[in-house]
Amino acid sequence: MAKDDAVKPLAAVSTNTMSTKKPGDAPKKREKMPKTVTKVLKNHAKLANGRPPTATKPQASLSHKKTRDQIRSHHVLNKQLAAAEAKGDDVEADELKKRIEDLGGLKSYQLASLQGQAKDRGGDSSTVLMEWLKPLAAQMAKREQKIRLLEVGALSTANACSKSGLFDIERIDLYSQAEGILQQDFMERPLPDSDKSQFDIISLSLVLNFVPDPEGRGQMLRRTCQFLNKHARRAFGEELQAVYPALFLVLPAPCIVNARYINEERLTTMMSTLGYVMLERKLTSNLVYYLWQLRDKPRKDFQDFPKKQVNPGAGRNNFCVVLK
Repeated sequence: MAKDDAVKPLAAVSTNTMSTKKPGDAPKKREKMPKTVTKVLKNHAKLANGRPPTATKPQASLSHKKTRDQIRSHHVLNKQLAAAEAKGDDVEADELKKRIEDLGGLKSYQLASLQGQAKDRGGDSSTVLMEWLKPLAAQMAKREQKIRLLEVGALSTANACSKSGLFDIERIDLYSQAEGILQQDFMERPLPDSDKSQFDIISLSLVLNFVPDPEGRGQMLRRTCQFLNKHARRAFGEELQAVYPALFLVLPAPCIVNARYINEERLTTMMSTLGYVMLERKLTSNLVYYLWQLRDKPRKDFQDFPKKQVNPGAGRNNFCVVLK
């Protein structure tokens, strides 16, 4: 077949050409359709019945490395800022504030965190919580008054919790306040003055590690107890009483598995003195997820967890939670 035949339009290709057979000639074998034409016809059918092959997966707006570096830089600078303010060094504090603003401030941190929870990075962390609560979904849906959820450091209104329709959600955004500092937004929030202003579950997803100092992290964990409504359990069914009130806590995995001053045993003991019992746990290469239920009153006489090395090693990080 000539080379030009392979590129003729489909309309020019005919499988019913006029016969040139003469009387008495032996019957000829039916000619096979040229392979090139067959391939073109098959591709045409695919285009007619399927998705265009040029469709490509959308790429993330921020690379994984850039996202990680932005988040890490914010954590380091905020930790240094807290230290400078603690020792009263106004010059250093002002310089660090300027460096944080040069990075884009807390808004850039939120953007990086949102990108880190995009589907191409594994999805938002609340999918794990919803999987744990799946056996309770039917009971939760029947309730006239929805389960009250406080999301501290809320990143998206389109996460799994929001889409479920099972919660009455109040969100504290990273930069919603004029001061724009995460822990102050939660730590300076007035304590609930009644059961109605308390919550059935609190979400601290990638929030505790953002607090710049160990003492502040301990205070944040203690403060969650004051925002959870233990009295609401009386109106719950038996299965719901076994979970609520609860705390959903998500941390970068290295904060627990590779930290010099805290490990899971110490965290569990610390949470126990606050009245928490661990219900669920999931560890991935990047994150560690916990679901804790607040069952008991805080044991203030045992809340003494200073900065103490529990996991020595040159390659450990310095993440720490201090509870006094």
